[in-house]
Amino acid sequence: MTDSCYIFGLALDGKGGASDVKSTATDSAQPTWLHIDYSAADTYPWLNSQHVDELTIEALTRSETRPRSMIKSDGLLIVLRGVNMNPDAEPEDMVSIRIWLQEQRMITVRQRRILAAQDVKSTLEAGKGPSSLIHVLIDIITQLADRIADFVNQMEARMDQYEAAIGQQNPIALRSQISELRRQSAVVRRFLAPQRDALDTLQQPSNKNFSDSHRYAIREETDRMIRSVEDLDLVRERALVAQEELINLAAQEQNNRMYVLSIIAAVFLPITFISGVFGMNVAGLPGTNTPAAFLIVCIAMIVLSIGTLLWLRFKGWF
Repeated sequence: MTDSCYIFGLALDGKGGASDVKSTATDSAQPTWLHIDYSAADTYPWLNSQHVDELTIEALTRSETRPRSMIKSDGLLIVLRGVNMNPDAEPEDMVSIRIWLQEQRMITVRQRRILAAQDVKSTLEAGKGPSSLIHVLIDIITQLADRIADFVNQMEARMDQYEAAIGQQNPIALRSQISELRRQSAVVRRFLAPQRDALDTLQQPSNKNFSDSHRYAIREETDRMIRSVEDLDLVRERALVAQEELINLAAQEQNNRMYVLSIIAAVFLPITFISGVFGMNVAGLPGTNTPAAFLIVCIAMIVLSIGTLLWLRFKGWF
C-alpha cells in the first residue's frame, strides 16, 4: 500500500530515462529520486523509515523556512523557493521545495505542487532527462530560476506600462497598482536574496559532492539569481520614483487649482467690496433715487474687473 505522503519515485537509468519505484524501495542499486508531500500525516514516520536523521527530518518538514543549504557528512540539505504558478494562486506566494541529496538517493519534499519538479519528472519519463541525481538537482534549480526570471520580467513589463501611464491614467488607480507591484517585489526579494546565498554555498570547494562542471552549472544559476535580485531592486526603485512623480503631479495639479481660485478671488475682491457697500440698507446711500445708478455701478464693476485682470497680467501672475 502506497504511503499517503508519497507522490512519485523514479529510478534513474543513467541515460536520461527513469522507471517508477515504490515508496518502500530504499535499497535500489540505481540512483533513486523520491518526491513526497510533507503535509501528509505519515511524512515523519516515512522519512524515519528511510533512515533520515531527526534534524534533517525537522528541516524537511518545517512549515516555515527560508532558502538555505547545508553540507552534512551523510548528505546535502537544500531548501529552495519558486514562484507559485499553480492555478488561482498568487505568484509571489512562493512555494518551497526541500531536498535531501545523498550518493544514491534524493528525497524532495513539498506541500504545494512544484512545477519545476514536475517538468524534470516529465523529461525523465520521456527518456530525455538528467543522467544523475546531481543533474536532477541542477535541472530543478534551473527550472526554478527560469520561472523566477520570467516573473521578474513580467514585473518589469508592468512597471514599463505604469511609467508610460503617468499623466494619462487615473492617478489614484495607478498609485494603487504601483503600490501592489512594490509589495510583490518586496515579498519575492525576501526569498530570492537568501536563495542566492544558498546556491552560492553549493558551489564552494568544501562541497565534495560536486565536480567542477557541477559547480560551474550552479554558478551560472547563482548569477541568474543575482540578476533577478538586482532587477527586483530596480523595479522597487522605479516604483518609488513613479510614486513620487505621481505625488508631485497631484501636488502640482492642486497648486494649479488653488492658483486659479486665487486669481478668481483677486478679480472678485474689489467688485465684492463695491457690491457690499452699495448693498447696505442704510439711509443716505447715493443713487437710490437715480434710475441709472444700477447700470453705472455694474459698468464700474466690469471696468474694475478688467482693470484687475490687466494689472495681474502686467505683474506676470498668469
